This record gives sequence, C-alpha cells and structure tokens, in this order.
Amino acid sequence: MPLGLIGKKLGHTRVYDANGVLHPVTVVLAGPNRVLQVKTQASKDGYNAVQLGFDDQKEQRLTKPLLGHIKKHNGVAVKRIKEFRNFSKEVKPGETVGATLFAVGDYVDAIGTTKGRGVVGRHAFAGGDSTHGAKGWHRRSGAIGQRLFPGTVMRGMKMPGHMGQVTRTAQNLQVIQVHEADNLLLIKGSFPGAEGDYVIIRESKKRPKGWKPAVSSAPAAKKKAAAAAPAPAKK
Repeated sequence: MPLGLIGKKLGHTRVYDANGVLHPVTVVLAGPNRVLQVKTQASKDGYNAVQLGFDDQKEQRLTKPLLGHIKKHNGVAVKRIKEFRNFSKEVKPGETVGATLFAVGDYVDAIGTTKGRGVVGRHAFAGGDSTHGAKGWHRRSGAIGQRLFPGTVMRGMKMPGHMGQVTRTAQNLQVIQVHEADNLLLIKGSFPGAEGDYVIIRESKKRPKGWKPAVSSAPAAKKKAAAAAPAPAKK
C-alpha cells in the first residue's frame, strides 16, 4: 500500500474535464490526515509503515490506551487511525498530508463498508399487507414447509438474514479533480458506503502512479501487411 489516505464520503455530483467530457464523480473529503507514527525496518517494529489519523476528536472520548499512544508521539486525538505499509512518501510525525497525494489522472482503490439492507433488500420480499387483518405479519415470511410430500423445507429457501455492512473494495477508479484548498478528491464512479461514512483511498494496486494502458500493435501490423501484399491478378 504505497500511498493512502483516510477520507469521508460526502456525496455525488457531475463535473466536466478539460476535454468537455461529463463524468459522474464521488466527492471525498481526504484530509487533513495527521501523521501519528512512522515505523521503520530498523526500529523495534521491524517493518516500514505510517500511521495516519483523521477527523479530530475530544480527548475525553478516547480510551486511555489509545490516547496514551497518540500522546507518546505528540499527536492529537482523532476519530480514525489507519496504518499504511511501505508508504512511498517521506513524512514525519506531526506533519499533515491531504488530497495532493494524488493527481488528476491517477487511479485509486476505494475501500468502504456497504450499506445494511436487511431481509427486504436481500430477497426483494414484498412483506405482508398493512391492513385487511394482517396483524403481526408485515415483515414475516409466512409458512415455509411443504405438505405431506415432501414434508420438509426445500434446500435454498429464501429466509430472513443479514445483508450488507461488509467491507468491499472498488478498484481502478480515476481521479478527475483535486481541490487542494478544500482537501477534496473527485473520483470517477461510485464505491461502497453511505454519505458521511469513512473510506480508505489508496493508490491502485493494479494501476499505480505512472500506469498507462498498453497500446496493441496488432491492428497496425495487420494494416501494414495488407498494404504490402501483392494485388490479385486481373482475369
């Protein structure tokens, strides 16, 4: 995870790029991220990493061990802490980083927590009637067993259960705009999480900084070969 930030999902909008193309984007508040601790291979930690904190918090709302850890490195109380291994930018405790870690055209991976859907969203159940004597059956599935044959619940029966509230990653999303003054990233497309949720924005694993799509030479070679081929003889 060479580069990364903790952010907050603010919402969605549409913007034009320099070529006049309209893009749907997700707006992320990506800073300031405070550097709380820097770990190195040579230290007792035994690996390279950077701990970032985001969204200031009252000290009284933190646990004593967490507050002690932050005070040990002369940091301030924050709501979210995330450790990024092999951080490619040199930083020191007390410094801040923000949206300028990424540039327009970079590709990122966004990690968020999906919305909780519940049973109705899980199987698109209609639910029971609201009136006409359907007391107590508004959100119940009703009978699930069979009659005398087969006399059992069929395998794969749709039942109430948990859906959503899991961590998911959307990969290879392009940065359309970077607003340095407001610490905003405008990222093309959408990714998991409700408005106001915390998200992780990291450098894309499959398309890191400097990545460019491969240009295939097959069409050009085919056209060149067709041009060099002798013309068919006339009858």
